[in-house]
Amino acid sequence: MDDKQILDLYWARSERAISETADKYGRYCHSIARNILHSIEDSEECVNETWLKAWETIPPKRPDRFPVFLGKITRNLSLNRYKRYTAEKRGGGQTALALHELQECVPAGDCVEEIVDDMALAEVLNHFLASLSEEPRKIFMRRYWYLSSVKEIAEDFGMGESKVKMSLLRSRNQLRKLLEKEGITL
Repeated sequence: MDDKQILDLYWARSERAISETADKYGRYCHSIARNILHSIEDSEECVNETWLKAWETIPPKRPDRFPVFLGKITRNLSLNRYKRYTAEKRGGGQTALALHELQECVPAGDCVEEIVDDMALAEVLNHFLASLSEEPRKIFMRRYWYLSSVKEIAEDFGMGESKVKMSLLRSRNQLRKLLEKEGITL
């Protein structure tokens, strides 16, 4: 079933919309949640919350890019859950590490998650991502949107971890320069 048909089910308030969404985008949303939470049970709960949030949001909203809409909901729910867990116990892990890396080149604020989702910064980030060639863009997105580990990225791209780290460093430096050029203070 295509996205338009699934969205039509939401608008018709048919419960089948949720099962069709889960069938088509379940693996995608689970991978986002697992990369952030590293727990199958917590990921399952976040994905189920994603379906509920989509049900509550559609209508009145009709997303243009349905998978991006679902991915953003899953990511935000997972980051919120991660934040709650790490407030109780300060653990390491890929999520904290990736957000710390990115924090070095985005402006200061309450927290990196809020800054990245800020609409004013979104336009600059989109311009930055469009300026990258395909491989560095995919590596950057895998690390900072999907929060994949450097090791996972290296394996998936068939390259060494040092090459992935260098690509990320170069991309962060380019982003920092673009933000400075745009007058966004660090």
